[in-house]
Amino acid sequence: MSKSVARVAEAIARCGLEARIIEPGPSRTAEEAAAACGCEIDQIVKSLIFEGESGRIYLFLTAGGNRLDPERAAAVAGEKLGRADAETVRRETGFAIGGVAPLGHLTAPRIFADARLGEFAQVFAAAGTPRHVFAVEPRALIAACGAEWADFTA
Repeated sequence: MSKSVARVAEAIARCGLEARIIEPGPSRTAEEAAAACGCEIDQIVKSLIFEGESGRIYLFLTAGGNRLDPERAAAVAGEKLGRADAETVRRETGFAIGGVAPLGHLTAPRIFADARLGEFAQVFAAAGTPRHVFAVEPRALIAACGAEWADFTA
């Protein structure tokens, strides 16, 4: 088990989430993940990392078929945002782009969640690598990672 997957497994256990990490196949994109998991695209939790002008890191958990609206995201964060580069993502979260989990970060970002995720009994989130995911009840996940429900999609 990779260090990243082990860190996510530890975070899941620490939070008391009912979730099991699986390796369904390539899951780098929402489309790949939905096909691999056999679910609707909106059941895939996309983890989008942005950096504010202040240097603060933000994680937007977005339903797989939705697109983040940069202006709405900035309004929710309260500052101008830009996409975090790969080096910043790895340094702050400990994960590579494509495998950023909603929990288990090296440095805790401020997290916002797309309300569409709450419409499902189960969603699938990255578990530390582009090949690993975990299935979880979305409201339990949002509570466990300290996310705030917010309107930031187009």
